[in-house]
Amino acid sequence: MAKYELPIPPHFNENKTGEVFRVDYDSRSKEALEWQKKHGVKPAANDKTKICLMVIDAQNTFCIPGFELYVIGAEEDNKRLCKFIYKNLQILTQIAPTLDTHTAMQIFHPIFLVDDAGNNPAPMTQISLSEIENGKWKVNPAIANSVAGGNYLALQNHLKHYAKKLSDGGKYLLTIWPYHAMLGGIGHSLASSVEEALFFHNLVRSSQTGFEIKGGNPLTENYSVLRPEVLEGPDGRPIAQKNTKFIKKLLDFDYVIIAGQAKSHCVAWTIDDLLNEINASDPKLAKKVYLLEDCTSPVVVPGIVDFTEMANKAFDRFANAGMNIVKSTTPISDWQGVTL
Repeated sequence: MAKYELPIPPHFNENKTGEVFRVDYDSRSKEALEWQKKHGVKPAANDKTKICLMVIDAQNTFCIPGFELYVIGAEEDNKRLCKFIYKNLQILTQIAPTLDTHTAMQIFHPIFLVDDAGNNPAPMTQISLSEIENGKWKVNPAIANSVAGGNYLALQNHLKHYAKKLSDGGKYLLTIWPYHAMLGGIGHSLASSVEEALFFHNLVRSSQTGFEIKGGNPLTENYSVLRPEVLEGPDGRPIAQKNTKFIKKLLDFDYVIIAGQAKSHCVAWTIDDLLNEINASDPKLAKKVYLLEDCTSPVVVPGIVDFTEMANKAFDRFANAGMNIVKSTTPISDWQGVTL
C-alpha cells in the first residue's frame, strides 16, 4: 500500500455505486470511530497540508442509470471516487460536494418556453438567439405570475437578453434540460455510495462536509458552482452574483482536487471559473489544482448530442494553464508537485 493510503473499509460495496439505498448512519458512525482509532487518524484541524476535494453534482439525477440526466459511466466514476476518498481519508482535509438544485419553472426547463402552437420545447433542444428573435420560441405566458409577478414583457425581454449574453460570452446555447435535480426529490440527493463515503470521512476526520448549493435562480443556468451563466438582467441590474466566499475558501487550500459530473458542463464550467479567478490573482496557483480525469464523464445522449470533444478540449486547456490531470488510482504522494 502506498504511503498515506488506508485500506478500503469493509462496508463499501463497489457493486452498489449505481444504486439508491439508505445509508446506515448509525452503523457507519460506530465504524468511523473504530476506523479512526485503528489507523490513528488525526482530526483534519491538525493537517499541516490542507487539501480540499470538490465533488461536483454527484447526485442521483446524474449518476444513477434511469434517472433524468444520467451521465453514461457515472457509476464507474463514483466507484473510483469512493475508493479514492476511503484510501485518502487521513489526508483529505475537507470534502466540498456541490448540489445542483432546481424547481420546475426555470429558464432551461420545458415549461418556461412555448412555440406559436403552445408546445413546450423537447428536452435537449438547443435554442439560439435568432430563434428567440424571430419568435420561434417565447416565454410561456402561464408562468409569468409565478416567476415575475405577472410581468410577461419583462420575462420576454430577459429571455432575449439571456440568449444574447450566452452568445456573446462564448457559452453553450440555451439548452432545454429534462426536469432534473428537483428540490425535494430523490434525484436531488447525492448518489448513495458517495453520500456514505462523505459521511464516513466527516466522522473519521471530524471535518464537516462543506455542501455548496447552486442552480435555484429561475432566470439563469448555474453550471458552475462559482458563478451563474448570466449575472445581470436587461436593465443591467444584478440577478445573481459570484460565489466569492467559496472561491476564497478554495484558493486558501494548499491543494484542490476536483471530480464529479458532468465533465462537459458543471465540471468544466466550474474549473473554467476557478481558472479565471486564479489568473486574476496569481496564475501560478493553477499548479495546486488537480483534476481526477477518471472520476468524471461528459454528457452523451446517443443519437442526439455528444459533448466528449468539447470536454476533452476544456481539460487540455486547463492542463496548458498549469492545472494537473491525474488519476484517482495514483497515490496522491506520487502526484507531481504535491508535498505532504
